[in-house]
Amino acid sequence: MNSFRTIVNAGVSTHTLAITSRIATLGSCFADSIGSRLAALKLPTLANPFGTLYNPLSIHKALDYAARATSIPAHTYLQHDDVHLNYDFHSELSALTHDALAHRLEHRVETAHAFLQQTDYLLLTYGTAWAYTRRDTGEVVANCHKQSAALFDKTLLTAEAIVASFESTLTTLRAQHPNLRVILTVSPVRHIKDTLALNSVSKSVLRVACHTLQERFDYVEYFPAFEIMLDDLRDYRFYKADLLHPTEEAEAYIWQQFKARYFDNALLAFADKWTSIQQALTHRPFHPASRAHQRFLRDTVRRLEELKSFVDVEEEINSIKLQLIS
Repeated sequence: MNSFRTIVNAGVSTHTLAITSRIATLGSCFADSIGSRLAALKLPTLANPFGTLYNPLSIHKALDYAARATSIPAHTYLQHDDVHLNYDFHSELSALTHDALAHRLEHRVETAHAFLQQTDYLLLTYGTAWAYTRRDTGEVVANCHKQSAALFDKTLLTAEAIVASFESTLTTLRAQHPNLRVILTVSPVRHIKDTLALNSVSKSVLRVACHTLQERFDYVEYFPAFEIMLDDLRDYRFYKADLLHPTEEAEAYIWQQFKARYFDNALLAFADKWTSIQQALTHRPFHPASRAHQRFLRDTVRRLEELKSFVDVEEEINSIKLQLIS
């Protein structure tokens, strides 16, 4: 029988993640999704520390702040109503006073800088090649924060500009950490405010930039999340009600492809064990004091104890021990 779908096989990377690998993710929603799943597996993970970022230049700029541990320039701050924000970061990073926001951002930069000192992998997810440039400074912003459109010019980034920005930022990071590897992805979420036609133009620019970077630098790989969603999962049942964002089922499918490509055999085995234990940890019995459930709890503690040499599971063990009846 003929196949009725196009299966996108991401293959297996020659540079795989181990249980001790440290990975930082930055960019659009896919960086959040993969980052949270990696963290849930107990891998040392820094997931989107600067909030959701969409255009590559802003992603690189945030990464550059962290790499150089530099202060945030005063001219990037703004106030909208009674909320203080920053043009280089998502609106989730906001505060009711300038000092509070400055302190929060400086802390994020310091945390990211410290984490990057020992990072093995960097996952960058580009969302759009459309960017907004401040007319007063000529700088690309990460977020307009609902300011007047008259303050900005909307521009389509070129693949060349994205490549040059990437090279400038990664030169700094790689000088500090020569073994750092980069995984690039393009978000499959469509930006319909740009119209579907211009969204296609945007995604094309991003894809060309990623291809160029992969060809130019031997430490860069591309993971085809965009192609998996648009070709392999070519059906609206894999989209949420907005018809733009992947469903949990779709995210789980892409996650399985990511694991198959990047996890080494030991990490794959651990992931299976940990998924089973997570299911046990969420189990809610009808009769907590029953012999059967108490045996179940002791067995779960035993399974957790077997993992102590690999990951920190003290919190989970202590939580279960509180449920045990002596």
